[in-house]
Amino acid sequence: MKNISIKNDAGLLALAVRLVIGWTYFSAFWRRTILADKLDPELTGYIGEKFNHFLPNALGIKPLIQYLVENPDLLWVNMVAFTIIEGIVGLLIIFGLFTRLMSVGVFGLAMGILLGSGWIGTTCLDEWQIGILGIATGFVLFLTGSGKYSMDNYLMKNNYAITRKKWFAWIGSGALPIKETIFPKIVLGGSLIILGITLMTNQVFHGGLWGTLHNKSIKPKLEITEGEIENATLSFDVFRTEGVDVYGSWVIGIQLLDANDHKVFEYTQEDLAALDSESISNYYIAKIKPGKHSLIVPLGAKAKLNLQNESISDLPEGTYKVKIIDISGAYWIEEVKK
Repeated sequence: MKNISIKNDAGLLALAVRLVIGWTYFSAFWRRTILADKLDPELTGYIGEKFNHFLPNALGIKPLIQYLVENPDLLWVNMVAFTIIEGIVGLLIIFGLFTRLMSVGVFGLAMGILLGSGWIGTTCLDEWQIGILGIATGFVLFLTGSGKYSMDNYLMKNNYAITRKKWFAWIGSGALPIKETIFPKIVLGGSLIILGITLMTNQVFHGGLWGTLHNKSIKPKLEITEGEIENATLSFDVFRTEGVDVYGSWVIGIQLLDANDHKVFEYTQEDLAALDSESISNYYIAKIKPGKHSLIVPLGAKAKLNLQNESISDLPEGTYKVKIIDISGAYWIEEVKK
């Protein structure tokens, strides 16, 4: 095989991509461990809560996310492992060591970001872009490996024993042992698959190809389920499935209405801010809780609310309505039977 000149060294030409994508992943480790402690479940900014935000509209991996956020100890282990993996992958990509193996890590991490949070982003489809570009760059770095300015190149240049192994080209750098007639087809096939993933997720998450464009990160949305009235207690599940991930939905009113939309009773803004822990039973790590002026419902949080009021103890059987009112003026209504 002919030697490739430095100016045509694909690994060298991809240096900027390698350094930037490497820092993208290593910086996640840096932020969570050095700049701030985001791995402590007791502190504000715990990465597990961010992971919980992915839950409502994750694609394909929703059951896995739900299982983890329902099991906080296991979630913490996975968040620590995930952070360490990001740090290792990012650092080795920056230094160009075992570049192709680490590029598979980039591809996998990016796929997880895409499927879990590709629907989140208030302005520029932020998480979707991060995920899909990570997948594409991971594929490119696998094809190119690292060039002149890399540890892989240093090992090969000094003829270390590991570089003489047949499998080194698959995990490190250098020419891939693929026939020249087949290689272009692999590049084309892989590129078209990634383009297909791009278009499919763009449509599923945002309606980016046809139909109505939508962004689930703009307005809060609450789902009300499992409603029932028993004795003097109204109980129901509330689950926040849309809206900005860094802000809660501020609930300032919960009403029980009869069939004619007459108010049976109401929990006001002050009542909700004073709710005790016995009235809220959270399912996940992101918790619905009373704030200073309202009931705060973070993205991905789900809880059963138990609201007591003696006025409903003698209500006749029939169909009633639960109405939840957000500070923005938005509201959600669901029927509940006694």
